[in-house]
Amino acid sequence: MKTMEDLIARLREAEAELEAAALVQINETRARFHYHLEQGRVRFESGIRRMQAQYRSGLLRYLFTARMGHLLTAPLIYSLIVPLLLLDLMATLYQHICFPVYGIKRVRHRDHIMIDRHLLGYLNLIEKFNCLYCGYANGLAEYIREIAALTEQYWCPIKHAHRSEDPHRLMPLFLDYGDTEAWVKRPPKH
Repeated sequence: MKTMEDLIARLREAEAELEAAALVQINETRARFHYHLEQGRVRFESGIRRMQAQYRSGLLRYLFTARMGHLLTAPLIYSLIVPLLLLDLMATLYQHICFPVYGIKRVRHRDHIMIDRHLLGYLNLIEKFNCLYCGYANGLAEYIREIAALTEQYWCPIKHAHRSEDPHRLMPLFLDYGDTEAWVKRPPKH
């Protein structure tokens, strides 16, 4: 029977293989759609942006063909930008103040928040704004999750009695629930 450590090692190997395959796919996609990255910025080959713009839906047509439910719920969706920005500010302040005290390396925005879909020529202004918003909101959730995971690893690295559907990447490294001996033997924080 395989131990958890063996399974975690296999998982890390599979993750490395998946990352390598993803890089191959990304490079193939870049070649197929004629773009590359230059100092972190997307650069399309000559004429591609003009070609993409030919497929862009006009704003009035987009609005007049939108479902009424989408138009009515848009203000609610966009009103979340205020708490999202506040959450971003507080999490960033928290880690800049606390992580150096704990000896934890800070999490970088740019590793989690990807804002680039607004550069696609086939999106109209509303679609670009939607992509900007979703890229920020979902990237922020990823950023916050990493900050919270590192904090949890520092202060209370104990697995839960029940497994969540999608535990963060550090959870398998935590102490077993109920393992008093391992908890007592852990290095002190003070």
